[in-house]
Amino acid sequence: MKPSLLWASTLMAGLLGWQSAQGAGVDQAVLLAAPAEPTQWLSHGRTWSEQRYSPLTDIDAESVDKLGLAWSIDLDNNRGLEATPLYSDGVLYTSLSWSRVLAVDASSGKILWSFDPQVNKAKGRHACCDAVNRGVALWNGKVYVGTLDGRLIALDAKTGKPVWTEQTTDNTQPYTITAAPRIVKGMVMIGNGGAEFGVRGYFSAYDAETGEMKWRFYTVPADPSKPVEHPELAEAAKTWSEQTDWSLGGGGTAWDSMAYDPELDLLYVGTGNGSPWNREVRSPGGGDNLFLSSILAIRPDTGKLVWYYQVNPGDTWDFTATQHMILAELEIGGKERKVLMQAPKNGFFYVLDRATGELLSAEKFGKVTWAERIDLATGRPVEVPGARYEKEPVVIWPSPFGAHNWHPMSFNPLTGLVYIPYQEVPGTYSNEGKSFVRREAFNTGSGSSEILELPREYTAGALVAWDPVKQAAAWRVEYPNHWNGGTLSTAGNLVFQGTAAGEFAAYSADAGAKLWSFDAQTGVIAAPMTYQHQGEQYVALMAGWGGSAALFGGDAAVATGVRNISRMLVFKLGASANLPTLSEPVKADTGRVPQPVLAAEQDIAQGLQLYSQYCAVCHGTGVVGGGVLPDLRYSSSAIRDSYQEILRGGALEPLGMPNFAHSLDEKQVDNLLLYIMKREYDTYMQAMQSAAQ
Repeated sequence: MKPSLLWASTLMAGLLGWQSAQGAGVDQAVLLAAPAEPTQWLSHGRTWSEQRYSPLTDIDAESVDKLGLAWSIDLDNNRGLEATPLYSDGVLYTSLSWSRVLAVDASSGKILWSFDPQVNKAKGRHACCDAVNRGVALWNGKVYVGTLDGRLIALDAKTGKPVWTEQTTDNTQPYTITAAPRIVKGMVMIGNGGAEFGVRGYFSAYDAETGEMKWRFYTVPADPSKPVEHPELAEAAKTWSEQTDWSLGGGGTAWDSMAYDPELDLLYVGTGNGSPWNREVRSPGGGDNLFLSSILAIRPDTGKLVWYYQVNPGDTWDFTATQHMILAELEIGGKERKVLMQAPKNGFFYVLDRATGELLSAEKFGKVTWAERIDLATGRPVEVPGARYEKEPVVIWPSPFGAHNWHPMSFNPLTGLVYIPYQEVPGTYSNEGKSFVRREAFNTGSGSSEILELPREYTAGALVAWDPVKQAAAWRVEYPNHWNGGTLSTAGNLVFQGTAAGEFAAYSADAGAKLWSFDAQTGVIAAPMTYQHQGEQYVALMAGWGGSAALFGGDAAVATGVRNISRMLVFKLGASANLPTLSEPVKADTGRVPQPVLAAEQDIAQGLQLYSQYCAVCHGTGVVGGGVLPDLRYSSSAIRDSYQEILRGGALEPLGMPNFAHSLDEKQVDNLLLYIMKREYDTYMQAMQSAAQ
């Protein structure tokens, strides 16, 4: 591989732009110059290329053992933290759960201002994967955040006061925003989520100064009897079945990754799964279902499609292409190529020509059983017979958690390696009783009445250093748990990553030797960043256990042994601050001895089905809480006695517990409670049997 900075031909112009714009805030020239300006971290992946690579070298493989905690902030936040902070001229900008924003003094950790968009906590029911937010954007003296209820808000960077607000979604529909906005050519790019609940995906561009919408690109067609919103949809519609029920939304939400190449003037957007997941329900009779699970190359001025590559034609497993995309220049076959790299959920590492969309290579970077390989001639996967679960249930790798999820990977042009937060989790899929029930519930169309438990012994994770030219692992560090944090690589021959078990560590980028670690006292899922302030290099990290695996992961989430303690951690050489002493967790004591549940089997079975549809996504598979939201096996008797008021009366709605009055009747609530009580009794008996052995 030939190490080189991206867009080298534009650096001199960019440097001049940086010098002239410094003090005037972030603009096009400043972001163009970002690859050559290592002290700041001005956009989500530091530069438009999203490499998450820093040229800073004060903290390196020789000095990192002297790294210590400079300061920390314990935050009023009880949900997952997924944001990468931004740094500009002495201030760190970051986001918390429920789309809140903080500006923090980079020297001291003093909070300069905070902003709370006052998202209605009931909106949490539409967040498939926690009420999280992955960060903010900066432009011309403003900070931009997308909110869980679909708003895009511009804040004054000095005061945190709103400058403008736009509602980007239909708030009567179950859309959400958890992604960090991206800004290109004075336009804020933002997508949305919600495909598990029956929405139609799209992403939009808004004027950064006024909030005016400039264009919108729908990722899937709609009712063919109505006019299409843009020409690409007419072609896309040909890849859907004539029996498609368009009221199911279609999915394809652009809920995370974007990147931009200023030389090619192309914006790259990853799209998500179908709504519902199961193609037999979504598009009876088959079809590729464009533009699901695709990488789209878009003209940012107009929103016109230049090329696309569909990662999973006719996706039926929730194998999204919304995972982190990285732009780089690689020497392939003796020729330097401008490439786009992605390690999506499906377990293959893709290298594309980012000018044309040509697939250059694709190989498995982990355990994959749904497909043999990717056919380079067609660009399509060679699927294993039966993987689409048409005739019988199947267990395949990876699961809907993916071999790699949203957790950012990074690329180091000096080592030529990509550092991937890999996870190995199996998934069960079935067509038995397939249905799409209702939008108020988590619906996949996969037919299982139960979202199966996830035992800890079937899950694992790793930090994989991947050579994108050889398409092979250079080294890897094994972890006992999945759902580990994103990565940062630096010119100091370092890779930083936090883990689900709460360790924040630095490894040598070339060989994977562990050089330093720190106990964050909570699970880490976000990616770190680094900056230089007043001549010193710092490393910053948002730490706080959460996200879909923490809520949804059941026993596998409990295996991490952590709980949510939300905090911002900032490190520098020679520092020696300490975290507060970790208190002992409060053990659940309901004051009752669980009893056998004497009820009709069909009532308990319905309770299981209802729990899987409405509750598991937050309270854990098998009624095993993952350390963030309450474990319902151990609810107090007072809570148990109030289930009707809570689930149908909205008694806890201000705290984020949804009101299901329009979805559940009294009998269904009773049956739901029966299943929860059965799981409490099962757990109690398992503990008694273990103690007797």
